[in-house]
Amino acid sequence: MSQRKKIKALLESTETNVEITVKGWVRSFRNNQFIALNDGSTNNTLQVVVDFENTDAALLKRITTGAAISATGLLVESMGKGQRVELKAKEIEILGDCDPESYPLQLKNRPSLEFLREIAHLRFRTNTFGAIFRVRNSLSFAIHQFFQERGFVYLHTPIITASDAEGAGETFHVTNFDLANPPKTDTGEIDFSEDFFARPTNLTVSGQLEGELGAMALSDIYTFGPTFRAENSNTTRHLAEFWMIEPEMAFYDLNDNMDLAEALLKYVIKYALDKNADDLAFLSQRLAEEEKQKPQQDRSEMSLIEKLEFCLNNDFERLTYTEAINILKESTPNKKKKFQYLVEGWGTDLQSEHERYLVEKHFKKPVILTDYPKAIKAFYMRQNEPDANGNETVRAMDILFPGIGEIVGGSQREERLDRLEKRMDEMGIPKEELWWYLDTRRFGACPHAGFGLGFERLVLFVTGMGNIRDVIPFPRFPKNAEF
Repeated sequence: MSQRKKIKALLESTETNVEITVKGWVRSFRNNQFIALNDGSTNNTLQVVVDFENTDAALLKRITTGAAISATGLLVESMGKGQRVELKAKEIEILGDCDPESYPLQLKNRPSLEFLREIAHLRFRTNTFGAIFRVRNSLSFAIHQFFQERGFVYLHTPIITASDAEGAGETFHVTNFDLANPPKTDTGEIDFSEDFFARPTNLTVSGQLEGELGAMALSDIYTFGPTFRAENSNTTRHLAEFWMIEPEMAFYDLNDNMDLAEALLKYVIKYALDKNADDLAFLSQRLAEEEKQKPQQDRSEMSLIEKLEFCLNNDFERLTYTEAINILKESTPNKKKKFQYLVEGWGTDLQSEHERYLVEKHFKKPVILTDYPKAIKAFYMRQNEPDANGNETVRAMDILFPGIGEIVGGSQREERLDRLEKRMDEMGIPKEELWWYLDTRRFGACPHAGFGLGFERLVLFVTGMGNIRDVIPFPRFPKNAEF
């Protein structure tokens, strides 16, 4: 097994006239002679030429689309068009048969993305999903490399927790109770003291609060793990299970935070462009064909590659929420009532259409919005002094990208104990349950900041896909936990 060569390496190599072994899955078999073989290392196939006159007919019948085979022979320069080299097979072994009558991935059919979600266990074998998940792999590696090069500590925060970092309450509960007959207290309520953890627990919605604890000793940490939201959302932007990157940095202010987030996004996008040029070229062509099916006014002005380079080649525009509201309020779409949600004035919670207008129409570059209204942001964000108009804001920041809107959300954290406790009281967040979080403000508090980057949103942006369920291997959403 260890002697096999990967097809990507063979196609990139200049070596010929050597005997090799390749293993993979048959994409097609023409004229009982030409196998297009793919092993997942690239979308490209290696042509394996079969000496059909000297090959057992029973074996030839088993070389069907989807079958797994091993082929050993001489790698030679190809005389045909479309490939530099081909393998003249001396020996072919069927490793796994595939019934062509029941195999759902046939060349003559071009299955829809919706159908492929129903067979997510097989969709990796298509060119589209092969490209997506190789790009996802590169982005994942690049994120770790970015932080490791900068001396960050990778911290594993808990998946089972008793806290709800956002205070949203939309969590998946964790219990080992018999749900049909849980123990009850004298007052008839569920007695969680009898549960496994002796208290109500849930799957994490964020590792941020625990990440802050690590930053208060290790200076710079990052998390990269699964998070869970029990939101009944059937949209192209929501999942019940997704991955988050959440760095937390001691001695950082909001400007340091923005600098790091911008550097991270540029780093990982450039890494994918460099490492996955073939995959991104394929996905760019796929997106261009998809765009042709849309009305002219709904088509993107940029190709996928142009959009990625657009983010690399522009410094992100930085402005306050207040400045953004003034721009949006005076914008043509707002005045002509073209926005679905009209911007009436300060305090408006910005929607994706507003964010995309700022990025794609007004500034024509990625945008970082800062200093949001205190009333629409989380309790842990550092509070500014009221402005001249009495508006109360926090040191928050969101990074907005073309085609997707918000991709990063973060803030400088509130390190002042009295201000933090007051805000928790205002929002009804019980201080006694977060005593451990408040301790970091009691014992050696310091200015610090962090942000969250939804990994699937990043993959969605880089691959140009339109539905977040297509950039995670096995999507979890309402009424679906298949595979």
